[in-house]
Amino acid sequence: MNLIIDIGNTRVKAAVTETDTINEVFVFKKSRIISEIKKILSNYIISHSIISSVSSLSDVTKKKITSYLNPIILDSETKVPFVNLYKTPKTLGVDRIALASAAVSNYKNKNVLVIDAGTCITYDFINKEKEYLGGAISPGIAMRYKSLNTFTSKLPFLELSEVSNFVGNDTNSSIHSGVVNGICREIDGVINQYKDDYQDLTVVLTGGDTYFLAKQLKSGIFAHPNFVLEGLHTILIYNIAND
Repeated sequence: MNLIIDIGNTRVKAAVTETDTINEVFVFKKSRIISEIKKILSNYIISHSIISSVSSLSDVTKKKITSYLNPIILDSETKVPFVNLYKTPKTLGVDRIALASAAVSNYKNKNVLVIDAGTCITYDFINKEKEYLGGAISPGIAMRYKSLNTFTSKLPFLELSEVSNFVGNDTNSSIHSGVVNGICREIDGVINQYKDDYQDLTVVLTGGDTYFLAKQLKSGIFAHPNFVLEGLHTILIYNIAND
């Protein structure tokens, strides 16, 4: 069995995998990472592991993790199954590296645009030659709601809600329309831009807001909520094979 660990800013997603199958997925708070790893290890015999972290871990936490596991720590130097043509490869987020790896593994010989709708919305493009070209980063849904409240004196902070009418007829519905419709039109517009140059484009949507946005978008997409985990699994297997 293999253990895949994706550490975000506040929560962790982990998965136990075998060959090409994700057996079980675990989601827990970052503060519980040591106790949760111990719990997983009490139920599974883990042979190999990989960790991806977009946030910093304390030295104490790192030492505790390595005392239980001997993981690959994903960074810009890790072997990956694609050619990284990003101008500043050392600044490319590990989550985006994992997404590109999942794209070349799941959609062989395809032009793939991966859209990760989380804290930020990231766009990552990998061509059919397995070359990662780059993409874009924009504010995520929660960030947009929060910014309207933070940078104005009177607009309220609202939770995500579906939009029933494009034209908002009060402040709350106007905010919902602006945020949700704005993001959907952004995503549809970016997809169409890529399709102008790559008509055989495959589009993948992932991240915490996957299912909400999938219902709102006009463009045809493949929804993969665990695409980062799939990418980490791909990188782990690739490194085991090329060790």
